[in-house]
Amino acid sequence: MLSQPASDDASHAPIEIVSYRPALAEAFWRLNVQWLERYFQLEEVDRVMLADPEHHVLAPGGELLFACRAGHAVGTCALLKAGEGVFELAKMCVDERCQGQGIGRRLLAAAIETFHRRGGRELFLESNSRLTTALRLYEAAGFVRQDGPRPGSHYRRADVYMIYRPTR
Repeated sequence: MLSQPASDDASHAPIEIVSYRPALAEAFWRLNVQWLERYFQLEEVDRVMLADPEHHVLAPGGELLFACRAGHAVGTCALLKAGEGVFELAKMCVDERCQGQGIGRRLLAAAIETFHRRGGRELFLESNSRLTTALRLYEAAGFVRQDGPRPGSHYRRADVYMIYRPTR
């Protein structure tokens, strides 16, 4: 029901950023597995979170956002609550057939807006140095690279640690 639309007409429909609802759980899994298997390997921490986002993202106080086109999820990201006022931007991905259309930028802007609306004081992310396009997007949005990976990282693939430094 929420898979990528096949028609060309749907590919020109506007993007809507929406919050999680149970019908989007499959899309959260599908989009992330597609992305992770393209660039890396699915790690156990990924399997656990993707299998039950309501328990591992929402219940602890996080948020899930989706970019939808014509009612179909084409991108997603998570704000994981890491502490009081501290959030991790995670699981951000866009369907490979929809990349290069500004969807990631829209998702990132919505995540940052959600972070501010929630009164966040620190926002960080972990990534990989191979993902140069994503890293440029994060830097343009105000994320600053830190020296070395995040201490205590949950991800084997993470070799980049960035902290959001808002300009507003």
